[in-house]
Amino acid sequence: MATRRGRAALGAALTVLALFLGAASASAAVLPAPATAPQAAPASAPAAATDAKGKTFAIATDTTFAPFEFRNGSGDLVGIDMDLLRAIAANQGFTVDIKSLGFDAALQALQSNQVQGVIAGMSITDKRKLIFDFSDPYFDSGVQMAVAENDDTVKDYAALKGKTVSVKRGSEGETFANSIKDKYGFTVKSLADSATMYDDVKAGNSVAVFDDYPVLAYGVSQNNGLKIVTPKERGSSYGFAVNKGQDADLLAAFDAGLANLKANGEYQKILDKYLAAPETVKQTGFVDLLVNSFPALMKGLGMTLLATALSLVIALVLGVLFGFFKVGENKILRVIASIYVEIFRGTPLLVQAFFFYFGLPQLTGQPLNVLTAGVITLSLNAGAYMTEIVRGGIQSVDPGQLEASRSLGLGYVTSMRRVVVPQAIKIMTPSFINQFVITLKDTSLLAVIGFAELTYQGQQIYASNFRTGETLIIVAALYFIVIFILTQFSNALDRKFNK
Repeated sequence: MATRRGRAALGAALTVLALFLGAASASAAVLPAPATAPQAAPASAPAAATDAKGKTFAIATDTTFAPFEFRNGSGDLVGIDMDLLRAIAANQGFTVDIKSLGFDAALQALQSNQVQGVIAGMSITDKRKLIFDFSDPYFDSGVQMAVAENDDTVKDYAALKGKTVSVKRGSEGETFANSIKDKYGFTVKSLADSATMYDDVKAGNSVAVFDDYPVLAYGVSQNNGLKIVTPKERGSSYGFAVNKGQDADLLAAFDAGLANLKANGEYQKILDKYLAAPETVKQTGFVDLLVNSFPALMKGLGMTLLATALSLVIALVLGVLFGFFKVGENKILRVIASIYVEIFRGTPLLVQAFFFYFGLPQLTGQPLNVLTAGVITLSLNAGAYMTEIVRGGIQSVDPGQLEASRSLGLGYVTSMRRVVVPQAIKIMTPSFINQFVITLKDTSLLAVIGFAELTYQGQQIYASNFRTGETLIIVAALYFIVIFILTQFSNALDRKFNK
């Protein structure tokens, strides 16, 4: 009988696996098709014929590096890099699907072949040339230091002794700060983006930032709360990057288009738009901030709820399946369920997200869109916890219940279905509700792979208006409202069906 139950459980496992894979494919299907990037007006004839014409390329970029890439008040991704890339694409006859991921994630996406190129204010260095092929330089940068606008104590590098400064990870500012830190005796703190390090200074955790001069100048013009206190230091040049030895047609098209834009004056117009006379953000009240950011935040909330719903359905199936495996009599199935639980409970969710979005495509050669990768991550992670909830619920029922049922002539399956499981469900329900809430909040971690959920949209908003505290209050309030409503609804169902 145990053998028959083992075969039946294994068959159920294969069935659920097929359902799981189908759900993952379905989640990919629900993702809206990438919108074609806006095209600039055609410039002069291409400098050279390229093989890129008519193709579409996925291009990764940063999220918060104004004036090179940021979202304007309407939520559109704009900036020097974005305008330049779109103008070059129009000039050379190809289209781009721009993915706003963050600098670190953009480089990982390129190396895992999720995208074909990266444009993100990326300095051309000898170390990076070992991994990437670069275009001709499209901007010559430099580094400056800024402090809080009310700080009159730090005016030069010598005043940094014994203090901490913030830099953006992987930036020219980080390279420069590290090159002089021993001479002037300060500590360097590397953060993910410019908006975060500006806030670090305003909060008093760092005394200064080192950043690319156009980024600092633009931020000051947008009321980021800082002031520049040093002259510009010579820096590196920015370039468009592709993987080493790959996408030569895209690289050649970029160089040809860049040459054309410089020749016809459009290149200078793009620079002047953001550097010579940047549009200044008007200081508005909290209500205006809420109204202006509400559409983008609602879009992010919709993606949060979509990912949560898909993940919980799959996780529930996995939890029930592996939970029964763990309490079953088949040793092999118990071992399989235990391995699954230990792996996904024993590794951070963030690591799992990076693996499924960046690592798995490198191993399989098959890219995953961000929704599919996110749903797989959340499903497998939540499924591991639900497995233990199911196991604990079943084992909490007095074993005498099963024995008494079997003594009355009921089979094992019937006894579990009619006697044990109904009692276990009442025990498990509060834990299931708690896991639902945890999974919804865990969607915020998917912002690091560019999933446009609620937290990601909030980051996009404060990256351009530098009103981090107020924006995060709005984001937190939306999470609280949604979770409160879902919790009350779940508790009502629990009271109705588990009296």
